[in-house]
Amino acid sequence: MTAVVDPSRKRKIRLGVALSVAVLLGVALIYVSFNASDEAMEPSQILTAAPGQKFEMNAKVVPRSVHHEGETLKFEVEDRTGGVTMPVSYQGVVPDPFRGGREIVLTGAMQNGTFVGEPESLITKCPSKFTTNASETAGNSSSYSGSNG
Repeated sequence: MTAVVDPSRKRKIRLGVALSVAVLLGVALIYVSFNASDEAMEPSQILTAAPGQKFEMNAKVVPRSVHHEGETLKFEVEDRTGGVTMPVSYQGVVPDPFRGGREIVLTGAMQNGTFVGEPESLITKCPSKFTTNASETAGNSSSYSGSNG
């Protein structure tokens, strides 16, 4: 024989189960979002880290250090505020605005003292459109690259 459950009690049970599931999904989403994000490291941090690890590097290309060796692009980077330089080797598509002095983001690992970038992972950051230095503002207006960045 089946017992009849009061309809109001059935609603409370459903509400409790639905809220429990919602809380579990929320906690899982928060956990995944914090663990999935990797902080981009600067060259000085990568140089002191354990070798063989994969990093996302945020750096500035040293002016006049960019050159090609066959299909490989070689250049040096430094922290965004300057400092120690680190050699970089990269094969893949190079964004049009890439040049010395530009900030980049690159994923890769250290190999034999050189940061080797993964193919197709080089991203150039657009320079700030809001500068406080008048000479920077004047210089940027005459060197329009045609990109929306």
